[in-house]
Order: sequence, then structure tokens, then C-alpha cells
Amino acid sequence: MSFPCLMVRRDESGTTRGVETIAVEDLPPGDVLIEVACSSLNYKDALACQGHPGVMQQSPHVPGIDAAGVVVESAAAAIQPGDAVLVTGYDLGTTHWGGFARYVRVPGEWVVPLPEGLTVDEAMSYGTAGFTAAQCVEAIQHSGIEPAAGEIVVTGATGGVGSLSIGILAKLGYQVVAVTGKPEQEKMLCQLGAKRILPREEVQDTSNKPLLRARWAAAVDTVGGNTLATLLRSTEHRGCVAACGLVAGTELHTTVYPFILRGVTLDGIDSAQCPRKERLEIWGRLSGPWKLENLNQIVRSIKLSEVASEVEAMLAGNTFGRILVRPEI
Repeated sequence: MSFPCLMVRRDESGTTRGVETIAVEDLPPGDVLIEVACSSLNYKDALACQGHPGVMQQSPHVPGIDAAGVVVESAAAAIQPGDAVLVTGYDLGTTHWGGFARYVRVPGEWVVPLPEGLTVDEAMSYGTAGFTAAQCVEAIQHSGIEPAAGEIVVTGATGGVGSLSIGILAKLGYQVVAVTGKPEQEKMLCQLGAKRILPREEVQDTSNKPLLRARWAAAVDTVGGNTLATLLRSTEHRGCVAACGLVAGTELHTTVYPFILRGVTLDGIDSAQCPRKERLEIWGRLSGPWKLENLNQIVRSIKLSEVASEVEAMLAGNTFGRILVRPEI
């Protein structure tokens, strides 16, 4: 049985990507074969499509760190053919061929039953981005920060993690401040639940002061670099900064003062290796009390043949919300 996939190849001359036809026999080993209904495009996928060695660790490679669909074959006792399932994280789309294909084969322990209350499209509208957003919100809650504590600032607000964080936080009653470099998207951010909008420059301090005026009860940072350092120095006493991104840089220049004088918590968010028990709990929240009614406002679909152009747009910062990827040409 042959089917389409998005294949990325890297050699001494550079990186190429395009739709190719492969067979089920070409897939990597695993316990469960899934017919993919849809995947989603994440920043890590964009890096993989560019052949980034930190993400794409083998060539040839099929990207796609998310997948949802129906089980075709299973050697795992708890998973049966016909089951609706999803896979996010682990090594999918990095060291293991991913969801930008009609079929994926994965280890059984990676597979999560599709939660009641979610369609496959809704599950992938969340995908890794929504899962990460939920982890960020949990980190804030676990720090004891309640809606009455003050404003929660979200950077990279028009991205997948940022936009979904805004929606979840607003649904839970938090006052959300969205940070973006796209003023044309301010209306949509307010519709998601942001109370006010700030330009990027508001969270990019270059004074090198060890502490800044305390402004935020907590923060969700999706960009890293100087922005993360600025947030740490401007978060209120006993606040929490949930960090999950690196688009603005991987280095963090700060001092111990935010931690020892204000008791600020820097909570690193790792969605890929999240323990299964916690993973199931988070999907339960996303399909239940945290489910967003306006999710479709920030979601659109593309085909495999359209991924390349969307990757360029994403890396240039010209996308908004979530992009579903259909395994079609």
C-alpha cells in the first residue's frame, strides 16, 4: 500500500523537501499503525522542514510532531483497530518519522485515546501547541497564582502556544495581556480573551538592571532570549514565568535577584517527554473544562503540498494561530 508524505532530505549540497510516495513497509518500526486524518504545523516542524540538525536528526525524514486518526493495526493490548487516537511529543517528527503522511507507525506507549468531547480536527487544533499552553497554565496554577493576583502576560501571542494560552487563561478568569509585533491582529487577540495588547518593545529591556518594576503576576513566554530575561526581572513577588520557546534566542542573561529577592519561579515546559499520567490529565482538561468554544477562529487547514510555503511564512513570523495539515496532495 502506497501513500503520500512530505519528505525532507539533507546532504552536503543542502536540504530539499517535497511530497513523495512511500509504502507502509518503509515506515519505522512500532506497535501501532495509524491512518492519519490530520496533523498540525508547529515551529519545531518548520525547523525540521529546513533540515535543522537539532530537530531533524536523520535523512531522509518525515516531519510532523502531531498526528490524529484511526488505528489500522495494533500489537499493543490496550489499543485496537478502529480506535480513534492521537500522538503528540515523544520522538514523533524528530528521530521518528512523523505525522506529515497518510500513515504513521509508532510505539504503543506513545498513543493516547482520542478524548471524549474532541474530534480529530479539534485534537490537532490543540496538538503540541495547545498541550504546551495547558502545561504553562498548570505551572501558573501550581504556583498558587489565582485570577485575582493580577495580570498574566503572554508573549508571542499570535503563535499557536501564545494564542491558545490566551484562550485558556481567559476562560479561567485571568486578566491576560497579549504581547505581539502584529498590530493588525489585535482585534483577534481581544476576541480570544486578551484584556489589552502591548508591542514587543514593552518586554525587551536593555538597561541591564538586575530588577525592573514589578508588572506581572505571571507570564507565559514563548520566545526566549532577552524577552524571557525581561519578564523575569519584571514579574511580581512570588510570581511564575512559564518558559517554552526560543525563537528570540537560546541564551538567558539574568542575575539571581529575581529569584532570591522576589521569589520568582522560572518553570521550564517540556511537552515532548511529559509523563503519561500527566499527559492524559491534560488532554482531559483540554477536552472538558478548558475546551475553547472559539477554537475554529484561529485554525485553518492546508495540504501536504502547501506545507513548504507555510513553513517560510512561519519562520518569517507571518502566521497566526493553528494550521492543520491534511495528508493530501
